[in-house]
Amino acid sequence: MRSDAELLAASGHDARAFRELYERYAQAIHGFFHRRTGDHEAALDLTAETFAQAWESRGRFADQHEGSVGPWLFGIARNLLLKAIRDRRMAVEASTRLQVRADRSAVEPEQSWLDGMDADLEVALTALPATQRAAVKLRVLQDQTYERIGAMLDCSPRAARIRVSRGLASLRTLLRPTRSH
Repeated sequence: MRSDAELLAASGHDARAFRELYERYAQAIHGFFHRRTGDHEAALDLTAETFAQAWESRGRFADQHEGSVGPWLFGIARNLLLKAIRDRRMAVEASTRLQVRADRSAVEPEQSWLDGMDADLEVALTALPATQRAAVKLRVLQDQTYERIGAMLDCSPRAARIRVSRGLASLRTLLRPTRSH
C-alpha cells in the first residue's frame, strides 16, 4: 500500500492516486466540517473545496509526517473554515455600510462553527487508552519520531507505530459526524 505522500506525488500523472487519497480522507474532512457547521451540504461544499485546494497545491506539499498528508489536509480545511467565516463577516459589514441588502445563501458561515473545535479533539483523545493517547500526542502534536516515542514510552518503535495507528483509527471513529437531520 502506498503512503499518502506517494499517492500525492503520483497524482500528477495518475488521477487514480488522487482519488485513493480522497477516499482515505474525505469522510474525516467532511466529519470535521459537519461537526463545525451542523449542515451536511455546507460540509460537502467545504470538503470539495479542501480537496480542490489540495489538488492545486499538491506540488508544494512537504512531507513532514512520515508519508501522511492528514495534517496538511486538515490545515487546509481549518484555513478554509476560517476564511469562510471571515469572508461572510466582511460581506455583512460591507452591505451594512453601503446599506445594500446582500443576497443570502442557503447556509451562511457563522462564528459558532468554530465553537468547540479544539474541545472535540480533546474529548476524543481522552476516550483513547492511555498508551494510545500518549503515542498519538507525541506523534501528532509534538512531531516525535517513532524511535523517540518508543524510547519515551518504553516500547519498540514498531509498537509505538502500532499505538499511533490504532489511536488514529479510534479517533476517526470517535470524530465521525453525527446526523443532525
